[in-house]
Amino acid sequence: MTAEEAKSRIENLSRELERHNHSYYVLSNPTISDFEFDQLLKELEQLEEQFPAFTDANSPTKRVGGDITKKFATVVHDFPMMSLSNTYSKDEIIEWENRIRKIADGKLEYVCELKYDGVAIGIKYVDGAMTRAVTRGDGTKGEDITNNVRTIRTIPMKLKGNNYPSDFEIRGEIFYPLASFQKLNEQREEAGDALFANPRNTASGTLKMQDSAIVASRGLDCYLYGVYSKETLASSHFESVQYAGEWGFKIPSAERTMIAKCENIDQITDFINHWDTERHNLDFEIDGIVIKVNNYRQQEELGFTAKSPRWAIAYKFKAAEVTTVLESVAYQVGRTGAITPVANLKPVLLAGTTVKRASLHNADQIEKLDLRIGDHVYVEKGGEIIPKVTAVNLAKRDPNAPVFEYITHCPECETALVRNEGDVKHYCPNDLGCPPQIKGKMEHFISRKAMDIEGLGSETIDQLYDAGMLKSIGDLYDLTSEQLLPLERMAEKSVENMLTGIQESKLVPFERVLFALGIRYVGETVAKKLARYFKSLDKLMEADVETLVAVDEIGERIAESVVEYFQNEEHQLLIDRLKSAGLQFEIPAEQFAGNTEKLKGLSFVISGVFEGHSRDELKELIEKNGGKNSGSVSSKTSYILAGEGMGPSKREKADKLGVTIISETDFEGMID
Repeated sequence: MTAEEAKSRIENLSRELERHNHSYYVLSNPTISDFEFDQLLKELEQLEEQFPAFTDANSPTKRVGGDITKKFATVVHDFPMMSLSNTYSKDEIIEWENRIRKIADGKLEYVCELKYDGVAIGIKYVDGAMTRAVTRGDGTKGEDITNNVRTIRTIPMKLKGNNYPSDFEIRGEIFYPLASFQKLNEQREEAGDALFANPRNTASGTLKMQDSAIVASRGLDCYLYGVYSKETLASSHFESVQYAGEWGFKIPSAERTMIAKCENIDQITDFINHWDTERHNLDFEIDGIVIKVNNYRQQEELGFTAKSPRWAIAYKFKAAEVTTVLESVAYQVGRTGAITPVANLKPVLLAGTTVKRASLHNADQIEKLDLRIGDHVYVEKGGEIIPKVTAVNLAKRDPNAPVFEYITHCPECETALVRNEGDVKHYCPNDLGCPPQIKGKMEHFISRKAMDIEGLGSETIDQLYDAGMLKSIGDLYDLTSEQLLPLERMAEKSVENMLTGIQESKLVPFERVLFALGIRYVGETVAKKLARYFKSLDKLMEADVETLVAVDEIGERIAESVVEYFQNEEHQLLIDRLKSAGLQFEIPAEQFAGNTEKLKGLSFVISGVFEGHSRDELKELIEKNGGKNSGSVSSKTSYILAGEGMGPSKREKADKLGVTIISETDFEGMID
């Protein structure tokens, strides 16, 4: 095949695959079989590999992912991505309409559409091709997640027709279909992995993944509902959405009344009431209805407040609620020993699923609700996996129901519980002998943000614990293939991968090892601060409370927890074992090469987007030169390091407090 023939075939295959893709995912009307589609895709992949010069950034082969994005660039939005003002009251919608009628000229028409509970996205197209996809971020700027968005099959990479603006942005919401989310959690449960909390958070986390192949495998979906361009195409919002459908976008269906034009409050109310009932029949989550003025000229006339457009408002549904009977209370023990009470309920249908359990949070919540076994309780579901008990129907209470008594001993190991001053939770102090704590600590130790040990998961931890091979984190580094191979489901390759992962974890830097130890209140950020301040575990172990609270942002509660952890003889023995195993317990001297104290005593707030550095790089430079990073402007702020698109609220506060604003160039001069 000549180069010219290959180029032509690649272009034809790309068009054909995108057409079939649109028919299958957007129109739900497949035009060829999966096998035929896969054969065409395979041919395109082979041609692109053979003739890489003709590969397009928006090729259908990008749908399967594979691109690795180590850092998501920050991008300033062409049009601000503002949030909407919202209400739970229909009366407030009437008040909103009365306000805007006084400003807008002429008769008002409205558009009602679903408020999707997902991740807002702005996708830019130039000459009909996707060029970037950016998250909402702070409304002024967001993260460029283009590679990941290209894997979502309902989002076209090249548009149909030719009547679209040459340069425009379309906005919408990426979400996790409920059926796909349930399937994912079933797979995780089978694998012994922790379940994801809810579809929205899972969609958000998925879009931030570095490996687009994983994103592609997750089956995200997207509805697009807003066109933004300097070129005038339509005179109204509804009209522009219909155009977007013609260009190949998955838009809210007018036939299914997912979007509708309304002339008055009565019609708006009818739309709200319809979807308040019907939302439970959707395969995705919505949390309300968005009402917009339809006419673009009137939108422009109404304008914006500092935070939101005047021409739109969101009506939010109240969380779904039912009543059922509290049959008993169970207790869960977390890796830190925290005790969490869970209500066992008489099964009841709530928001389309059968609910048998609900969160009770802690002893104070039980006391506040004055719960009794046998009570008729109100249960609310606001998006989380486990719903919560919100109130008791006292009118139905048995007058002889005994007062509820919270447990005094651990349900797993029978150790007397403790409750520290200022804590809402009770704790089991037997951290080295309580099975759920031991397993939980190990699962935390091997997790991605800690030691990141491949080949090990919670199911394997359970298996090794039950076999008596793992009773402590230190036991991990004594495991051998001779021990592991006789176990069920332990093939030679999986054992090899596990032992390789354990060996490679010995290179994990000190700050992550410190986080992996699972010291109460020592999360990622605190572990990083302590590691950088003390530079070695030996020096940290010598520190008293007074020394620790001198570290930036380390309070007394954290300091006392750290001291208590290292004073424990069993923990000292564990540290000795991990040292002998070869783990990293100090920061190498070369890592501090080039460190200065040029910014010592100075506090910086970073705002905006910069030409020469990312925000993370600037933060690192500040710390490397002895300065401190802060997220908010206060009287203690020395400088605001400002880039393009600096937040107006930060500028206003800086003026008020007299804080100096410096540029990227000014900053570079300070550290040169």
